[in-house]
Amino acid sequence: METTLTATTGRITGSRSSTRLRSDGHVPGVVYGLGREPAVVSVEWTALRRVLSTDKGMNALIDLDVDGDTELVLVKDMQRHPVRRNVLHVDFLRLDRNAPVAVDVPVVVHGFAKDIEDRRGIVDQQMKTLTVFAKPADIPTQFDTNVDDLTIGGVITVGDIVLPDGVTTEMPLDAPVVVGVGTRFTVLTDHGADLDTPEGEEGGPAAEDADAEG
Repeated sequence: METTLTATTGRITGSRSSTRLRSDGHVPGVVYGLGREPAVVSVEWTALRRVLSTDKGMNALIDLDVDGDTELVLVKDMQRHPVRRNVLHVDFLRLDRNAPVAVDVPVVVHGFAKDIEDRRGIVDQQMKTLTVFAKPADIPTQFDTNVDDLTIGGVITVGDIVLPDGVTTEMPLDAPVVVGVGTRFTVLTDHGADLDTPEGEEGGPAAEDADAEG
């Protein structure tokens, strides 16, 4: 599904001009790719935000109307102010409907890792997005990763993620996506310590340390 967005050309480049555009509710940007000359544009911020608020997020396919000519694009980069977080500049990448493009697809973790929870460990998601190659129409919305069977020391790798037809990745298949990590509480739990007993009370970790010192 594609969404239409109107862009205006002819803006004056430079920081002063860009500041005025932003104060008027517009975002300066550039359209590039497919071996054609980049085009300097601006778009309305409210319209851009609406386009990017779908479940596709930054990978939303956009029919960009540039002075009456429509180009298929996606947002390749969006620069934000480091403090205020407002959008300073947006880069649109032209797409060929029949050619794969590199995109970062979110990895969403769901489920309940009982072994890790019971042993007071941590489900550590080390990869928030996975870079894949796909034709525009084949770009996935997200990759769902279930951690129900993940254990302490266990790893879910890139190779465990099922890629849809027409989608490939160049990431190493053994690269970790989610890892079950033990903590100091895991060690105590595995040795039968009662972690529900407050430290310092009889039977608690602090009491055990005191007995060892005595």
